[in-house]
Amino acid sequence: MFSLLGATTLVLVAGAPWTLPAAVGGINLKSPQNVEVHIIDDTFTLSWNRSDLAVGNVTFSADYQVPRNDTWLKLPGCQSITSTKCNFSSLKLNIYEEVKLRIRAEKGNDTSPWHNVDAFTPFEKAQIGPPKVHLEAEDKAIKINISPPGAKDGIMWALDSSSFTYSLAIWKNSSSAEVRTKTVYPRDKIYQLSPETTYCLKVRARLLPRKIGAYSPVHCIKTTVENKLPPPENIRIDAKNDIYVLKWDYAYENVTFQAQWLHAYFRKIPGSESGIYLIRVQASDGNTTSVWSKDKRFDPQLQSVLAPPVINMKSTNDVSLRVYISAPEESENKSVNQHYSVIYEIVFWENISNAERKTLEKRTDLTFPNLKPLTVYCAKARALTADERWNKSSIFSDPVCEKTKAGNTSKTWLIAGICVALLSIPVVSYVLKLLLRCIRYVFFPSSKPPSTIHEYLSEPPLRNLLLFTSEEQTERCFIIENTNILTAVEEPDQAGEDHKKYNSQTSQDSGNYSNEDESNGSKCGEDFPQEEAE
Repeated sequence: MFSLLGATTLVLVAGAPWTLPAAVGGINLKSPQNVEVHIIDDTFTLSWNRSDLAVGNVTFSADYQVPRNDTWLKLPGCQSITSTKCNFSSLKLNIYEEVKLRIRAEKGNDTSPWHNVDAFTPFEKAQIGPPKVHLEAEDKAIKINISPPGAKDGIMWALDSSSFTYSLAIWKNSSSAEVRTKTVYPRDKIYQLSPETTYCLKVRARLLPRKIGAYSPVHCIKTTVENKLPPPENIRIDAKNDIYVLKWDYAYENVTFQAQWLHAYFRKIPGSESGIYLIRVQASDGNTTSVWSKDKRFDPQLQSVLAPPVINMKSTNDVSLRVYISAPEESENKSVNQHYSVIYEIVFWENISNAERKTLEKRTDLTFPNLKPLTVYCAKARALTADERWNKSSIFSDPVCEKTKAGNTSKTWLIAGICVALLSIPVVSYVLKLLLRCIRYVFFPSSKPPSTIHEYLSEPPLRNLLLFTSEEQTERCFIIENTNILTAVEEPDQAGEDHKKYNSQTSQDSGNYSNEDESNGSKCGEDFPQEEAE
């Protein structure tokens, strides 16, 4: 028996070196697998899977490394962790710099190889969590107040909290309800609801361009009993220069109204830092009041209207027109144009023509040169915003017309005309002299027959020899033998003229003859036989 016991003992002693390494010493721990980093808002977590579930009492530890530091540091909240998840939100990191992580398994003095996590930037890795939602019911609306995702003093969205947009899904609390989605502001109101009806909704945040958050938990609320007085509707604002008139529609009479305004900034509306307002109106009838109307967003810079400029024109001596443009005349309220950087569109045309010249000018004093002298031109102008994002323009001003001066060209023509007139005086004088001579010769002849012949004529005085008649003219010749006898002979006019020729064969003639040539008279006398005196 002793010998058997000794044999058994030998077996146990011999077996100890073989079994202990498998149970206690020389364990080959494997690195964690499927390691992932999760960042939601300001919450940082690291998760992984165990590689060897058969080995008990295994813990896990992680290190981190940041740029400009080659040393690995222990990751807070992730040392000797028995579970497969740790939270390292307490670590203060620069969310815009890359971070490296590594993790290993540990059991006593034994450790696994490190598992390195891909480098990441916290802000790029972060996901948007669900926003916080608070609801308040009215009869036909639900007021909603949304808080941005993340902790109040969180650093992840500290620079972007005002840039969030929110998407809402709302439906009636029934199985067949239709889900309606819309974009809402952090402080908003959902209209067009039914009184005494339960509605459920959920909200999620979005950060452009590509981050979309998770939906909030579902919130349900019941609208109240319908109010006796309806709220005012169709709220609108008419603007002219810096005068704004608030108008609305209402179905009942004999009620009073009050209006309120609020900087849109306090509603946390994105892009509302530039003077945007919210305006609402409420109706009252004694002790009964309506709920507030739907908020009217009012941006003075967008809804105001530019006034047309004032334009003047003045002609210059060089056949040009100078145009002066000024802002509208100030009344009790200043012009809205002073709030913008404006340019001017000027339209210029000749008064009798439809052809227009258009030009854009930032100057308020410009000149249109090389125009026609003594011609009427017209111009009109309108104001345009220089910044294209406003896209505003006024109506055109009333047209203004002005006549150009004569200029140097007209003076040149005037001088040339005077010179021509002076040079033409001698020519005109000579032509007039000739004309007067002709008129005197035709209408006022100075030559007359001799007095001796004239007293024997039984006919009226001869008409002007240059005037023609329709009948054939004859020429009469008179032969005077003595002072007591006068013989007349007619012969056809061979030259086509009406005139008389006289001839005397005695030496007792008076010596007075007609104005015709002597040769003609002699010829005429030869054509007739001479008679002897008795």
